[in-house]
Amino acid sequence: MKKKLSKRQGVLLTLVLPMTVVFSQQTFAQTESIEEIITTGTRSKARSVEDSPAPVDVLSADYFTNQGDTDLSNLVRNIVPSYNVNMQPISDAATIVRPANLRGLAPDHTLVLINGQRRHRAAVIYWLGNGVSNGAQGPDISMIPSIALKQVEVLRDGAAAQYGSDAIAGVMNFILRDNSEGLIVDAKYGQYQEGDGDTYAIAANLGLPLTDAGFANFSIEYGEADATDRSVQRQDAADIVAAGNTAVANPAQVWGSPQITDDLKVWGNLGLDLGNNQEAYAFGNYASKRVDGGFFFRNPNTRAGVFGYTNDNGTPDDDADDFPALLIGDLLDAEDGILDGSAGCPVVPVVNNAPDATALAQVFADPNCFSFQEIFPGGFTPSFGGDVSDASLFAGVRGETAGGITYDLSAGFGRNEVDYSIRNTVNASLGPATPTAFNPGAYIQQENTFNLDFGHAFSESFNLAFGVEYRVEEFEIIVGQEESFFIGNLAPQGFSAASNGFPGFSNITGGKWDRRNVGVYVDGEWDVSDDLLLGAAVRYEDFDDFGTTTNFKLAGNWHITENFGVRGTASTGFKAPTPGQSNAFNVSTEFDTAINELVNNGTVPSTTAVAMLRGGKPLEPEDSTNLTAGVFFNVGNLDVTVDYFSIDVEDRLNLSQNYSLTPQEVADLIAEGVTSAGNLQSFRFFTNDFDTETTGFDIVATYPIEWAAGNTNLGLAFNNTQTKITDAGSTVDASRIQQIEEGLPETRYNVTANHIIENWRFLARVSYYDDWWDGEDAITYDGQYLLDLEAGYTWNEHMTIVLGAQNALDETGDENPGAAAGVGNRYSQYSPFGFNGAFWYLRLRYDME
Repeated sequence: MKKKLSKRQGVLLTLVLPMTVVFSQQTFAQTESIEEIITTGTRSKARSVEDSPAPVDVLSADYFTNQGDTDLSNLVRNIVPSYNVNMQPISDAATIVRPANLRGLAPDHTLVLINGQRRHRAAVIYWLGNGVSNGAQGPDISMIPSIALKQVEVLRDGAAAQYGSDAIAGVMNFILRDNSEGLIVDAKYGQYQEGDGDTYAIAANLGLPLTDAGFANFSIEYGEADATDRSVQRQDAADIVAAGNTAVANPAQVWGSPQITDDLKVWGNLGLDLGNNQEAYAFGNYASKRVDGGFFFRNPNTRAGVFGYTNDNGTPDDDADDFPALLIGDLLDAEDGILDGSAGCPVVPVVNNAPDATALAQVFADPNCFSFQEIFPGGFTPSFGGDVSDASLFAGVRGETAGGITYDLSAGFGRNEVDYSIRNTVNASLGPATPTAFNPGAYIQQENTFNLDFGHAFSESFNLAFGVEYRVEEFEIIVGQEESFFIGNLAPQGFSAASNGFPGFSNITGGKWDRRNVGVYVDGEWDVSDDLLLGAAVRYEDFDDFGTTTNFKLAGNWHITENFGVRGTASTGFKAPTPGQSNAFNVSTEFDTAINELVNNGTVPSTTAVAMLRGGKPLEPEDSTNLTAGVFFNVGNLDVTVDYFSIDVEDRLNLSQNYSLTPQEVADLIAEGVTSAGNLQSFRFFTNDFDTETTGFDIVATYPIEWAAGNTNLGLAFNNTQTKITDAGSTVDASRIQQIEEGLPETRYNVTANHIIENWRFLARVSYYDDWWDGEDAITYDGQYLLDLEAGYTWNEHMTIVLGAQNALDETGDENPGAAAGVGNRYSQYSPFGFNGAFWYLRLRYDME
């Protein structure tokens, strides 16, 4: 059922409105009488975007289905300037589920809803996220196919008093299609101009009647994407090849998008009118995919704990005579446990990037001596990935009593699992008996939610809503295969234990942790007059692991004249630490630019003994204070909105700096289940040890015109966001501060033109991304302009063909001047727009709605 709309637009509705005219040549004529209706941010009657006290972006379904990308995170990023997501090419689990940031805050500072109901978070914890996302655990919207969406509402304001934990940066409400008839089939194929990254997706949406009083709407999408490569050969690898080792790959280490296979997404949305002012509803999904990426190169001469070590020449206190040598395993010592060198294995020095050939030949010929060059003569680069599965089901009954009280009783279940895998690697402590592929274990996030909501309109101008929510959140670590965490017989000789690159989860670190909480709220809205709206909300929550919190929100919207108005909000909020953040262990292999070497850094719970010696303590919730103030006006056909925001977050949750380990602390960690602690150079833990202030503003303008025998909608969306750390404790170092303050572009904007002429449609969009700091490269990369182009033709009213280019001018950003000397990344891995260059795509669509 289509709704009548007025001309005036709200915050980012005006930006995406040009994108709503994709398939209908009548749409432009209708824009004078169309106004989007929203439900996010209000528990009263549905309101227009312009009448909302807080800025709300409305993204229509046509926008999402009319781009070449198949990942919903990228689709939102391309049109909402305050939303950032990057590629995360070598970032452990963050490569599998990528972190996204709204208004410069962490991924779990944004609450995600489906049809107004809380979406469960992903199982992945972002151990590597360029500072801003480190340690966050947010939802994964890439599991939602764009063809399933009716529209998306993005509330860019704190809303914890209305929705509970996590709603600090804002709320994203994904509203599913609810038509009871029609069929849409959509096929996309694309490739990067470089000639790689082939991507395809086939999707369909089917609307069916559910008796004559309801609907059953189903969506399915299946696709795959090949990996990309934007690397240069590392200098250390090139030097080894020049010294005669031709087994080293070129490039030895790949930087690019991961390979995605068997990407399946199935969604359903059902509704049934029960009569007597009652309706039943249900929606849910099942999704799965396989993601495979790469890790860092292991040098066959020098990688400590596997291939090489530093020989002190018998004088440990004199570094002058130290020399690099291959790490040779004495298998007789490994068998009897007595380190007496019984096999008589030779020392194999490494000179000019090559091991001594005579000594190495002796090792190869002796069955009691062993070097990993026998298995991987050119070194190795682990391949890391995971199988992701996601499922959810919500169901409820809502209606209205004879006394005019509305009610909504619902229950929901959500589950996300990431089953990790790593291959082309070793557990070095097992020597020649090591597997080269491992199952390190899995993370599982499961949530159960129960809601009972009421509302009553005491008059046409005053509505009061109240309700209760009960949630159970559970995080589980599944133990990996034994070889992935086992300490083998060669460990006493200096060989590293556990699967190299991503150690498995041991029997001690595995387990299940849960948390229960209950929340109650009251939310009122009062239309003081036709031009003035006031709102207030308060919410009380009780968590069984850290106590209670109470938050409030005040809001107002005043149409001062027919063409000019102001709006604003003030609120407090909170974000509770997840059971995963409180209990998970992890080991990440990272490149330390200070020493130009790979190091193993561990993350341990904040209540472990070694963490508490460095200031660790039980985690607490983050607290926030949000302020927004905006104006909206129109002059003729020109619509403009300007919104300022300020978000202060206290006791912000993030990972501490890295701390070195003493031998005793290594032993303590091994006793606590971190069997790979013997290989750790340092460790870190979660902490509430700093405060931030995030401020900025959004400007949006649209202007429809008639020219060139057709109609054009022009749109501008501008965002500026700045984050400053206002107070930091001893666990936060200068590097982390710079990452959080400068890791994302301060300014982003895009200008869009969408032109309709008969059956043709043409789109051009110019986007700007400000500069950003890359903490791994220790470089500030310059900003960049991107150009997107698209042309579409519709015939027979049902068939549409679209040819388009994202980043048509093939911009990749500045090259990394230290790529070859470092780890081979030609471009910044944290580029906010990616580094793969131009992506060309073709789309065919059959629409019988």
